[in-house]
Parts: sequence; C-alpha cells; structure tokens
Amino acid sequence: MADTQYILPNDIGVSSLDCREAFRLLSPTERLYAHHLSRAAWYGGLAVLLQTSPEAPYIYALLSRLFRAQDPDQLRQHALAEGLTEEEYQAFLVYAAGVYSNMGNYKSFGDTKFVPNLPKEKLERVILGSKAAQQHPEEVRGLWQTCGELMFSLESRLRHLGLGKEGITTYFSGNCTMEDAKLAQDFLDSQNLSAYNTRLFKEVDQDGKPHYEVRLASVLGTEPSLDTEMTSKLKSYEFQGSDFRVTRGDYAPILQKVVEHLEKAKTYAANSHQEQMLAQYIESFTQGSIEAHKKGSRFWIQDKGPIVESYIGFIESYRDPFGSRGEFEGFVAMVNKAMSAKFEWLVASAEQLLKELPWPPAFEKDKFLTPDFTSLDVLTFAGSGIPAGINIPNYDDLRQTEGFKNVSLGNVLAVAYATQREKLTFLEEDDKDLYIRWKGPSFDVQVGLHELLGHGSGKLFVQDEKGAFNFDQETVINPETGEQIQSWYRSGETWDSKFSTIASSYEECRAESVGLYLCLNPQVLEIFGFEGADAEDVIYVNWLNMVRAGLLALEFYTPEATSWRQAHMQARFVILRVLLEAGEGLVSVTPTTGSDGRPDARVRLDRSKIRSVGKPALERFLRRLQVLKSTGDVAGGRALYEGYAAVTDAPPECFLSLRDTVLLRKESRKLIVQPNTRLEGSEVQLLEYEASAAGLIQSFSERFPEDGPELEEILTQLASADARFWKRPCEAPSGQA
Repeated sequence: MADTQYILPNDIGVSSLDCREAFRLLSPTERLYAHHLSRAAWYGGLAVLLQTSPEAPYIYALLSRLFRAQDPDQLRQHALAEGLTEEEYQAFLVYAAGVYSNMGNYKSFGDTKFVPNLPKEKLERVILGSKAAQQHPEEVRGLWQTCGELMFSLESRLRHLGLGKEGITTYFSGNCTMEDAKLAQDFLDSQNLSAYNTRLFKEVDQDGKPHYEVRLASVLGTEPSLDTEMTSKLKSYEFQGSDFRVTRGDYAPILQKVVEHLEKAKTYAANSHQEQMLAQYIESFTQGSIEAHKKGSRFWIQDKGPIVESYIGFIESYRDPFGSRGEFEGFVAMVNKAMSAKFEWLVASAEQLLKELPWPPAFEKDKFLTPDFTSLDVLTFAGSGIPAGINIPNYDDLRQTEGFKNVSLGNVLAVAYATQREKLTFLEEDDKDLYIRWKGPSFDVQVGLHELLGHGSGKLFVQDEKGAFNFDQETVINPETGEQIQSWYRSGETWDSKFSTIASSYEECRAESVGLYLCLNPQVLEIFGFEGADAEDVIYVNWLNMVRAGLLALEFYTPEATSWRQAHMQARFVILRVLLEAGEGLVSVTPTTGSDGRPDARVRLDRSKIRSVGKPALERFLRRLQVLKSTGDVAGGRALYEGYAAVTDAPPECFLSLRDTVLLRKESRKLIVQPNTRLEGSEVQLLEYEASAAGLIQSFSERFPEDGPELEEILTQLASADARFWKRPCEAPSGQA
C-alpha cells in the first residue's frame, strides 16, 4: 500500500452541487447561453491535463475509454471476476473520480501526486480484460503501456509538482530550472508579453547553447493570418546571450472547440457587453492574445449584475512553480439573490471600511471602483478544482484602473466546507459545537471581506512607459522607514512577474488578514445579520478557524525541499505564526496524545484577547505587507514572508514534528460532482448525478457524448508531440498518434 499522503481514501467525502432551483428560474434564452458557455468551459478544462503532468492526458483517455464501454456497476462485475476485492475496486473508482475532479493525477489543492490504492497487476488485469480492451485492444494496451508505470510511480521527483529537481510540471520542459524561468520572465517583460497563456520549452544545441520556445495558447499556429498585434511577436529573438522563439498553437484543437461554443453563446447574450466580451475572448483564444482577453475582461467588469455569470481563460497562476502562468478555468453560475443582497450592502460600505485598513491613504487606490459582488450557485466549474470565492480579473492594470468583480460560490460553500463533529481535529471539546454552529456563517463573512476588501484593496506604485508616476514622489512617505518611496513597478512589470514564486501566497495572506481584521468591525457583522453574542461567536470562530487552518497547513509543506505546495495554506500558516508571535497567551498549539493513543495536538485561542492582542499584531503585519507590495520591494517582501513561512522544530510548537501528527490525522478534501446540461431540440435539460465516486465518473462519461473518442485522440496526440521534452518521455501508443 502506498503512503497515505499519496492515495485518496475509499471513504473520501463526495458531494453534489445543487443548482436545480437557480437553473429552473432561468428563461429559455438564459439556459441556452449558460449551456454553450458550459460547453466551452468543459472543453477548455481539458487543457489542464496538458498543464499538469506528461502522463495525465493518457490516464484520462484510458479511464474515459473504460467507462464509456462499461459503467461503474458493469465494470465492477468484471473486476470482481478478475480477483479484485470490493475495497480494491472502490479504490479504483475513487482514483478515477480523483483524476476527473482534479483534471490530472496531482491534487489541485497541494500539488501532491495520488496513485491507485490497489496492486498494479490487479488493475492491469481489469484494464486489459475490459470491454474497452476487447473493442479496441491495441489502443487500450498502448495507453496502459504509456501511462501504467507513471500512474503508480512515487519516485521522489514525481511526488509533487515543481520545477527542475523539485518536482514535475508541464508548464516547462523537464530540463528547465528556476534560472531558466527567471530568464524567460525577463524576456517576456522586455517584449511586453504576458506569461499567462504560455509554456516554456528548452532545447540545448551541440555547443551547449540553450534555445527557448515560448509557446502561446491559440487556435492559430504558423498558418498565415491577418496582421494582428500578435503576428509581429511571432519570431526569433536574441536575449541576454540566449535564443528565444515565440510561437503559438498550444492546445489548438481544444481551443477550437471552446471558440465554437463561445460563438454559439453570443447568439443568446443578454446585452452588448456580453456580446463584446465573448467576441474578445474568441479573439484571444484564436490569436493567443492576452491583450484581447483583457479587453474582454473590461466588458465583463462592465456587465453588472447578470443573471448568468461566467468567466473563462488562463486565470490562476497557483500551480506554475514560477507563479506566472495561468491554468485554464471556466465557470458558469446563476445569481443567489438573498446572499447577493448582503454583499451589495458590503460593497456600499466598502469605501468607509477601506479607511479602517492600517496603511496611509496614499497606499490605497485613488478611487474605489465599485465592483459587482454576487453570491452564485455554480452550474459549471471546469479546471482542477472549485474555490469558495473569486476576485477577478487578475490583471494588475485593470484592477487598478477599471475595477474587478467578486463572486462567492454559495452552493460550493454549502457542501465543500461542511464538517462532521467526529471528524473535527485539533480543537478542544468545548469549542467543537460552537465551531460547527458558526463555521459556515463566519466563512461567509471571511470570504466576503477576503474577496472584496482583501484582494480589492491597496495600490501599486507604478512608473509608466512615458516615465510618469501614479504617486507623488515628493510627498508620499513610507510609514515603515519614514523616508520617501525608494522603489516601484516599472512599465511591463506586474505583481506576479516581480514577486513570482511568493506572489500568490503573499496576496492570499494579505487578503486573509484583511478578513480577520475587518470582521472585528460591528458594521460588517450587522451587514451579515449578526449582533450581540452571535456577532462575538462569529468573530471567535472565524479567528479560531484561521488558527486551526494554520496547523492543518503543515500537510502542504515539504521538508525535503523546504517548500510549500499550496498558496492558501502557506498563507494561513504565516498568519498562525504572526498570532503566536503576538504572545500574551492569545494563541497556543500544544502536542498531546489522543484517546486512541496516537499523537495529537490542540489549538487554543483566548477570545478575550482577540481585540487587545490579536488586532494590534495583525495591524502591524498587514501594514508591512501592503507597504512592501505597493513599493514592489521584492527583497523586503521575501525576507518578511519567507521568515514567517519557515517551518522548524523550534520549541514550544515544534512544527516539523507536528507535521507528522497533521499527516496522521488529515482528512482528504471532498470531491465535487457537477451536473451536465444537454440540448434536446431547442430546450436545455439539467442532468444531475449521485454524490459518489461512481456518480462523478458517470458525469464525465456523459460530458462529451458527441466527440469523446475524438477528444481522447486529440489529447494523446498533443501529449505525444511534446513527449521528448520530459526526461521519461511517453511514447505515443499505437493508433494514438
């Protein structure tokens, strides 16, 4: 049996997203709009397989062939006849559901590989004796030969996503190092090109000179096209002694299907903002242009309060080891009006609340651009995982000048973060009932503050291409040094490109800290309907949840590489360290022995000291985070953040030792089953599935009824074409290239 870190347990939680009522309330036109956007998102989400690991596309193709030929119940009969136990077959179903849910064989939350929890030879018998293998023997055997070893391998470098010797990634060829990533970022900055929709491939010639290919995601490749802002960029460059070549056409056949459904969605758009938004997205995915995606995002920001909300593209950079390249995601959702009304009230109070944040006015945006903030019930979320809330777009220049939108995903919050008392770890018995009662409401408050006033606050000091500054160099003073501003962002530099590997986690930490800080404000709690003792309980559980999350975060720390694998969890550990440093008994983390005789731990928070001790500590920390971010002080930012993020065995907490306890008692993240939409005549039907591994598999088996085999061939062809770029190339199986 594999180490429990690298398997998904048979009893893993599985929940179904409920959006039936919200979907029912849509008009026929709105349903058609949502349907085609969903199709575009699901097709685009397949690109994540190619962004994760060399073997992921083959594993997906193999599983899809198996379950198209036999559903989970039918395959079960065959598996038991081949000698598998019920537990082993369930382990296989959980593995398959995990691959579909994460769009690959690495966890979206933590970037850790997971492998099937059954003997490889038994799984091989099931696969090679399956109906799929009988129908297409060469193809199925070829797929198994290509990915079987890698599916089970826990060789040290393959255990986590990472760059160079630290792990595996397909954002970069296998021979790239962090130095190559930095050089490529400098090159991209010099050409005013975004890394969001790129991958980097390096080849070394006989003289040892490196040649880099920066490949953009697009439908178009090398074929002649109308002169656009992109075509002039597609050429070879000499940069700092290295050759760079900018090409395009990554994921081309997948993006072609995305574009086709975006075109169809345009027919059912509710207004000109949506039409222009979709037109720019189509241009972006066709040409490989991030500028076009930015234009589409401007129209998206202007589309206030739509009934059907969506966003699609290369968005979040959490899984790029360098922190600049975006993973494809697309979501479609419907407005939850009751919770949205509370968020609208929060938005209306935002300008006043921003003044409460602990940095000088010059470090805040010149004008608060009132955003949309809605609670949504998700219909479709394609990608590697589903968050609780989103603040987008991620483009710094748009956020500073045009604004942004916030969304809280209500039906995700309702199922993904529910906790059973018997599975609650590391809390005092006296805290557990209170925690279960108030975790959901407190999380609503935290998500609202985190997204709107966390990610939505703060100014970046910028010098544009003409040399003009967006701040007064003479009068603005750094509150940490008492001196004038010494550093800022130059033209072409962004938060992600400048702070790279710590950018995502640092920003999540800033947003989480804003949430904790502002939840102490009675006005905020009143907006969400909490007063008196209830309000105090919401505050306590919100802070307690963050302290507990800081301990749970140790699961995502890798001692061998002294690195963190998950931005949000690293951020929560940093906040735990800040609150521990505040002293005076505010927070404690104590190793204990559990009732089962195994190592355990308890976190304690003194609620009487949250305002007197916790708030001032958080205030000091938040101000430093914002000042270093605003001024683009990378050295100072790294020193501060990496100092708090360091995991040692220093007493009294002994975090390295506590990590073993956290791993011993960890609970796996839930899998989420999503519905499908199907067009029957001119009507759109909602197809729902049971909350089980088999239900999740069935949802994917029915996701691409028209072109499933074609998609599997596309994925394996794309993977085979680039196989040489990784040390253990996946040879194209017979009939797949």
